[in-house]
Amino acid sequence: MSTIAVFSVSAGTGHVRAAEALKATAELKFPHVKVTHIDLMTLVPPLFRKVYADSYFPLVEHHPALWGYLYERSDRRKLDSKLDQLRIAIERLNTNKLIDTLREVNPDHVICTHFLPAELFSRWRRKKTFQKPVWVVLTDFDVHMLWVHRYLSGYFAANEEVAWRLRDRGVGEGSTHVTGIPIMPAFGKQLSRTECARKLGVHPEKLTLLLMSGGAGVGGIHRLAERLLGIDHDFQLIALAGKNARLLSELQKVSFNHPGRMIPVGYTTTIEQVMAVGDLAITKSGGLTTSECIAVGLPMLVFAPIPGQEERNADFLLEHGAALKAQDEAGLEFRVRALLREPLKLKTMRRNALALAKPNAVEDVLNIVLQAKL
Repeated sequence: MSTIAVFSVSAGTGHVRAAEALKATAELKFPHVKVTHIDLMTLVPPLFRKVYADSYFPLVEHHPALWGYLYERSDRRKLDSKLDQLRIAIERLNTNKLIDTLREVNPDHVICTHFLPAELFSRWRRKKTFQKPVWVVLTDFDVHMLWVHRYLSGYFAANEEVAWRLRDRGVGEGSTHVTGIPIMPAFGKQLSRTECARKLGVHPEKLTLLLMSGGAGVGGIHRLAERLLGIDHDFQLIALAGKNARLLSELQKVSFNHPGRMIPVGYTTTIEQVMAVGDLAITKSGGLTTSECIAVGLPMLVFAPIPGQEERNADFLLEHGAALKAQDEAGLEFRVRALLREPLKLKTMRRNALALAKPNAVEDVLNIVLQAKL
């Protein structure tokens, strides 16, 4: 029995979802492997967690330009800068529980789906205080210097370009593996649109738009829903509020005014069933959302992507004809109206999305990790 410890950070939902996908796939297809998923933010003091993780969503929602600036600035940082030294000193003060957890789990392998644990393990491996293999899964279609560290066993990249850019930043060619981004095994199944529509209570043959706010329910999508429902066209709208109860309440009010046309949905653990019904996802372009959509061939209309990783993910989709992008509500309505007039374009986007899919990403990651020499 091999033991793998997967470390994520709950700043954004994608890092956690990638870790959960690794655990779920191991339980399903690797019976000789035990995977323990550890959110690093559960092992640090509340104040550190509030500063490091809990500030992420308010920052990207209310100050996206500032987030974009910080993303670009930190990507050009000088190694061993005063800022780095201060950050490392703070992190070192708050990771004592992590060391205790490592002793308890005693993993044969470590996989990191966030750059913070990757940096900590890089430092420990340099000092030889931790010598088990440590791997990093990049969760976007982009490379940022915060992810790139020495002394690690290898990197798993979303595509060939990301792997190329990793090597350009100093990661050895033999240490980069193009696998795709890990997503839940449910996305590898062929689901019946008719059956999934029945469960959701929607018409299986009617054109269906998905309005997605992300797992945390960021964004005032109830306003977008109201605007889209003003379009004179025979379609149905499924609006997902995630864990945001207030947003769900707002969507339910909109739905009351448009009976039979809009279905509000709260947090769901079966998003793959919702996507199986959709013809177009109107959404942000997080790395996991992007990977899930292309896995099921769901075209995307990316709305106001956050500067930084979301813009890079959107660029990837646009270059391959799997998505369109809208910067504001007016642009969003314009794009939707155009697509409703051009059903063949939606079909082309669906084919392009499927061509990008890497359905075996999780299994490929686990196989490479388990077959590597300890």
